Amino acid sequence: MSTLRKGEGKLELGRGPVRTGVTAILPRGRDDARPCFAAWETLNAAGEMTGTVWLDERGLYEGPILITNTHEVGIVRDASIQWMRRSGIEFLFATPIVAETFDGLLNDIDGGHIKSEHVFEALDGARGGPIPEGNVGGGTGMITYEYKGGTGTASRQLSETDGGYIVGVLVQSNYGERRHLRLGGLKVGEQLLDDMPKFMDRRLLSPEFQGKYARWLGGDTQGTPKAGEGSIIVIVATDAPLLPHQLKRLAKRPALAIGRLGGVGSASSGDIFLAVSTANESVGEAGGENARSYTIDMHPNLAMTSLFEAVIDATEEAIVNAMVAADAMEGVNRLFVPALPIERVREILAGHNLLAETAKD
Repeated sequence: MSTLRKGEGKLELGRGPVRTGVTAILPRGRDDARPCFAAWETLNAAGEMTGTVWLDERGLYEGPILITNTHEVGIVRDASIQWMRRSGIEFLFATPIVAETFDGLLNDIDGGHIKSEHVFEALDGARGGPIPEGNVGGGTGMITYEYKGGTGTASRQLSETDGGYIVGVLVQSNYGERRHLRLGGLKVGEQLLDDMPKFMDRRLLSPEFQGKYARWLGGDTQGTPKAGEGSIIVIVATDAPLLPHQLKRLAKRPALAIGRLGGVGSASSGDIFLAVSTANESVGEAGGENARSYTIDMHPNLAMTSLFEAVIDATEEAIVNAMVAADAMEGVNRLFVPALPIERVREILAGHNLLAETAKD
């Protein structure tokens, strides 16, 4: 990841405050450019994920997957091609997958702060193992259920009976109204309406800013912004040997996790999901005189329920993890977004016998 965070106070185009970044995922690692079977799906499509037309046609994808803010997709896409050339990856042309969510309430989104070097930093720094969560990478300036959101991750491993496969999920979470938030099936958000995001000094809001974001700004003296119209990107990766049509089925399931937590796929939300399989390492696309067939493994279509369950559970946890890990943040024009009040949430859940004994410790 590359995380950009600088400045405070009034929004000045091109100067900040800056609360943004880039997240990079290399499905097979930095030194392995072999393609993976992949597919994508959407709940509500008010967003962008580049490269999906060619992905639909092929069912294969090679190269990095990147996530950033809405107005930096172009430079991130272009820089990823430069990075692939620089890394010696051979290709005639590339259609990188770059997805986005909107951080313009906390970040100078029109300021052009992400440069090629930030994309290179994210790609060059990619490593296996645990990753930071919360206010990092592309998730730096994101908001979830009107609490600070951002980057989250979780995984599940299937039983040996179901194949022992691993399902990993990474989210860039930036959606949801507070009143809709559900945890453990309980509408906890309805009991947490006293610490909403607010502009700490409404005098900093220029007429131009208020006009531009009128639909998101409340009418009270503190200038509480409305929410719920944001987006979420979900990247699912598995070592289960799935073909593109099966990955398409898998990529539908994050929507159920979003629904569990109270998300409704609002009218201007970009809820876009990508699923990739790192199995079938020998798959390729040789053509012409080198054309040949490939032998591949395939998981049974009627044995995918456990994978669906794993994706739903991991996506739900990843979204919650993004909120739990994120710290409160002040951004442009001194907009303050609080962090999830973990102890208050514990008390609410405990009051309904929904808090596991291990969680209490």
